[in-house]
Amino acid sequence: MSQEATMDTAAAVRRARFGKLPERIRREDMMEEVQSGPTGAVNTSPDETAAYRTFSCLALDMGL
Repeated sequence: MSQEATMDTAAAVRRARFGKLPERIRREDMMEEVQSGPTGAVNTSPDETAAYRTFSCLALDMGL
């Protein structure tokens, strides 16, 4: 058996086992544009301790 016949047989076996790849999805189909609105993450509280609950930094997390 020649090398080419072996490769064709291997390709046929692979195609029979796994089928073919799905069609590619275009980038435009993967993204959706949505109108942004006001977020609830804005801290409007005058209490300064509330800012520590809303905003975090590594030094505060480590207790430094």
